[in-house]
Amino acid sequence: MLRFTALSLIAFLCLLGPSLRSQDDPKPKAAAHRLVLVTEPKVFHACEVTVAINPTKPDHIIGVSQQVPTNVAYASTDGGKSWTSVRLANPDKRIQGDDAITFTADGLAVRTYISFSGIRIPRPTRAVNGIFVSTSRDGLFSSARGGIYWNDPVPVIDHINSVTPFEDKPWIRADTSKESPHKGNIYIAWTKFDVYGSKDPEHKSHIYFSRSKNGGKSFSPAHRISQTPGDCLDKSTTVEGAVPMIGPKGEVYVIWAGAKGLVFVKSTDGGFSFGKEKHVTETPGAWDFAVKGIMRCNGMPIGCVDLSDGPNRGTLYVNWADLRNGDPDIFLMSSKDGGETWTKPMRVNDDPKGNGKEQFFTWMAVDPVDGAVNIVFFDRRDTEGTKTAVILARSVDGGKTFVNHKINQEPFRCDMSAFFGDYIGIDAHGGRVVTMWQHFTAPGRLAISAALFDFKRGTQETQAP
Repeated sequence: MLRFTALSLIAFLCLLGPSLRSQDDPKPKAAAHRLVLVTEPKVFHACEVTVAINPTKPDHIIGVSQQVPTNVAYASTDGGKSWTSVRLANPDKRIQGDDAITFTADGLAVRTYISFSGIRIPRPTRAVNGIFVSTSRDGLFSSARGGIYWNDPVPVIDHINSVTPFEDKPWIRADTSKESPHKGNIYIAWTKFDVYGSKDPEHKSHIYFSRSKNGGKSFSPAHRISQTPGDCLDKSTTVEGAVPMIGPKGEVYVIWAGAKGLVFVKSTDGGFSFGKEKHVTETPGAWDFAVKGIMRCNGMPIGCVDLSDGPNRGTLYVNWADLRNGDPDIFLMSSKDGGETWTKPMRVNDDPKGNGKEQFFTWMAVDPVDGAVNIVFFDRRDTEGTKTAVILARSVDGGKTFVNHKINQEPFRCDMSAFFGDYIGIDAHGGRVVTMWQHFTAPGRLAISAALFDFKRGTQETQAP
């Protein structure tokens, strides 16, 4: 009979590793990573950051964000160890926001954003609003500009002398699948408000969609893809947070949040037409909920498809936050049949359920090389009040289980003196995971930092970044 002393039992369990430790252990694991301040030292207010890795040159990474008074790109050619900032063009001097970025399979960087003036003013002296796209292929630094070169913005939709309807919160994705007949197409989905902020029940919000078949040089006329409208309050009763995602054979899926939860549509003809919307899940507590210390918070969804050659190729994943356990938690669902059926919601953060601790602003990236599911979110499990940390949760078994990895961001205190934004960013490629987020450096001052992880492909093991 095999016998253990107390000390030998402890040593044996240590050799087994973290995978067999108690699943009730709420402490995040410590994985090797590099923490980098992305924004310049004197930046005043930066938020709503997204990031993308160039699939043709993974050391080339671009982030984009809102930064008062206009949007900014952050470029790295050394895998995120150093960054150069470039303030992006704003020839019409409009307010800019909701910046998002993606790469095509051949290395074209494509960003979208909203650009407007005159919103929330009964009789504005100037009224314009629209959604624009700009592209960059060089990825090289210019000493004359101190950053990367971007082509002139192209309108997806633009209203001159009007803010009604109002176009808001676009998200962008490129078809990168090697099997897709639509490879290279660029897709954008967003919310159209009849009258932004209106309490009139006759005024509605809808989800609209457009595509480009020529690398972002022009876009098709926008068309509505939602059947059930929302109101115009920019609250949980509004349809918002639309995100396109692309399957291995060029299928286009779009998911968004509304009054009844998460809603989903599918296209099999490259985004030309979509089927009927389907209800995916309820979001108890609604998608618009309060979090201490910030002006507003949301649990809007992010959707991704596994494009790797692994066993979960083609699996759809949806990540969001809601209050079904009494406090904000992070969740994941998946579908292996193109969105016809879905797994039950799985809680991603592994602190004790219902402990009153807030997890919020979640975002996800599925590695197109090894299929790992990577989710970043703000976390308050080990802090008090408004102090906030950052967690990377990673799954290497198709979203069945997650390991929570603590990011070495010093917990920061939030306050209402600055708009904190609506989302943070993450991307992954070949085991490399890059996360970016905004954080307070002083009351009213927001900067952006990044964490760089280098995982052994298909594992939870990290190499020195």
